[in-house]
Amino acid sequence: MKESFNENKVYFCYFWLMKNTMKKIFAFFISLTLVSCISVEQYNKNLETPIEAEHLKKDVDFAYKKLEKLHPKLFWYIPKEKLDYKFDSLKTTITKPLKPNEFFLKLAPVIADVREGHLRLIPLEKRFTKKETKKLKDQKGTLGRLNYVIENNHLYVKDNTEKVGNLKVGTEILTINNVPVSQILEKYRPLVTSDGNNTTYQKYSLARRFNTYFTLEYGILDSLKVETKLKDSLQTVVLKRETKTKTEKKKEKQDQKLTQEKKTKGYNPITKSFNRNLQFLAKDSSIALVKIKSFSGTYSKKFYKETFTTLKKAKTKYLIIDIRDNLGGSLAEINNLYTYFAKEKFKFIKDIEVSSRTSILSTDYLSNFPTLTKPLGVISYPLYMMFSVISTKKKDGKFYIKDLFPSKKPKTNAYKGETYVLINGSSFSASSIISAKFKADQLATLVGEETGGANDGTVAGIYSTQKLPNSKMKLPIGLFLIQPNIEFSNTMKGVTPNVEIIPTLEEVLQKKDVQLNWILNDINSKK
Repeated sequence: MKESFNENKVYFCYFWLMKNTMKKIFAFFISLTLVSCISVEQYNKNLETPIEAEHLKKDVDFAYKKLEKLHPKLFWYIPKEKLDYKFDSLKTTITKPLKPNEFFLKLAPVIADVREGHLRLIPLEKRFTKKETKKLKDQKGTLGRLNYVIENNHLYVKDNTEKVGNLKVGTEILTINNVPVSQILEKYRPLVTSDGNNTTYQKYSLARRFNTYFTLEYGILDSLKVETKLKDSLQTVVLKRETKTKTEKKKEKQDQKLTQEKKTKGYNPITKSFNRNLQFLAKDSSIALVKIKSFSGTYSKKFYKETFTTLKKAKTKYLIIDIRDNLGGSLAEINNLYTYFAKEKFKFIKDIEVSSRTSILSTDYLSNFPTLTKPLGVISYPLYMMFSVISTKKKDGKFYIKDLFPSKKPKTNAYKGETYVLINGSSFSASSIISAKFKADQLATLVGEETGGANDGTVAGIYSTQKLPNSKMKLPIGLFLIQPNIEFSNTMKGVTPNVEIIPTLEEVLQKKDVQLNWILNDINSKK
């Protein structure tokens, strides 16, 4: 029997939402008041205060209960019996009081065992006074200014544009403050989540995050002693926090001022690079490369409209889409991007699955609004939520939000040439979804290595952030099961390339792009 909402149910839903909204608003302003009342000193003191074992066990139960209630596909990659056992076993290991972040190191690996890449526990970070914050803002960091590559439990410098400690590319970092790096990596590796049985994502994610975990454990240090190795040469280097010069501060302010070109191409003032860029690799414009570092959504429609207009005028025969190291982002952006490749009307994403009709009511709706626009969020919340509830339909015992991404037609200036897509283990979330769609529809040749995100979809979209009652750590839980509209592989892995090319460590460090070179050689063989 089909479910339907009558008029009375709609009115009841609306007033229930209004009541729920007022509760959220009240809680929000209360939290603001409490935050302002709790001194930085007291907050940081709590970080060093052990929590009773029984209270921590209650946090474990709380986390699991919320996961079971809100996560739309909790047992996708791990059977319920096995996850039950892991949570129960965790509680048996908690035999004494632990500091919040000591508890984090115990609970986070169990959360990671769900094997859902967007799901991770957020530890508590030390807070700073206004004076301390200003000082840190005026300083340059140490290890965080470097880019790394991990290979077989070894950590190497991949990029050092700021010449931190004069460490050359290819330098292996052996110890940090006398702690072996191999030990550090082994300790933090269980904290890294990935999708299913994926085999590529972890090393990329750990290379990005290890410094964050290190800082969390040891604090922000003024200096670090680092033992290094380059070829057969051993060296000990002291990395110190440096004060930014006036010139550097001025340059930072200039970078924050975005021109229209910077907006369209998605300029990132932190990385000082563009998220999107088009370039021609041949004098006759026959080969084009579009690099997309992030599906940020911002000004993306304008960029793609201009890009594909240019490609059409240039009569480009071969197009390379590079989404390596693209961690995802806007579903609307990849949906729109696909309209420039589709041959016929298509539905990009299947109907969104949720855990229940009302799970969406737990979303962090107001947190998406800046402080000054919170009133707008307050006003729109009831209507937004009522629409969400009404649009949620039940089918075969499951709940779906229908037509959140309706069918689309190809653009009139859709690309007609041959397409290649570059992927790697750091292509995640939205990058994996569009890669899976490209491959399933046979609209592109995928080159590189297995994506970090799953072939058959992911759980993300909107979140419900749950605060553990005793440790106060946050657990953002994705509410949407988002899947590309394809025939699923059921491999529980990422999107596998049509042509697998995995660069060696030496090739990565020497900046040899063997994946792109393969494509160029393949194109040249067709000319």
